[in-house]
Amino acid sequence: MLNFLQAFKPLAVDFLSTILFVALYAITGDIYLATALGIAAGIVQIAFMKWRGKSVGTMQWASLVLVIVLGSATLLLHDPRFVMLKPSIAMFAIGCVMLKSNWMGRYLPPIVTDNLGSSVTIIWGYVWAGLMFVLAAANLAVALTMGPKAWAWFAGVVPISAQFGLFVIQYLAIRLAVRRAIRARAEAGTSEFAAQAE
Repeated sequence: MLNFLQAFKPLAVDFLSTILFVALYAITGDIYLATALGIAAGIVQIAFMKWRGKSVGTMQWASLVLVIVLGSATLLLHDPRFVMLKPSIAMFAIGCVMLKSNWMGRYLPPIVTDNLGSSVTIIWGYVWAGLMFVLAAANLAVALTMGPKAWAWFAGVVPISAQFGLFVIQYLAIRLAVRRAIRARAEAGTSEFAAQAE
């Protein structure tokens, strides 16, 4: 379970400001308060990472820029649709980033990269990109056809559940593939040793 939580941590960190915004809006019902605190959280998170000397990933920068730009438009124009469209823009942009070959390498431990070919992680990267595009389209449809309360329920439940579900499936599939690769290598080494002994 600890390995699973450690694997999920980078993904949660990348989307912290978005998760915080949706949670605050769901709890308070105040889109302006949630927007302001989401912007503040994104800025504090990036500043803290820079202060600690950690690199800031592309997705974190993209999320922060979208939170600031669309959040500011919502606050200045008093129109919640800007912030309601933010997840669609963010997920579409993130989906485009995920089309980059082997973007997932930063999230995988050495045991995976040492035992599986890059084609496995490239395929999973495209699966993730596809999910982001589907979620972007779904959020756009909900934001344009339903009110803020329905959208808040959708934004607070569906994307996080879908991403967590895919994460669990990927985690289990890659774990199984790594075990098989290690076992196959061990069996091949034993067979080679037996052949040399003869």
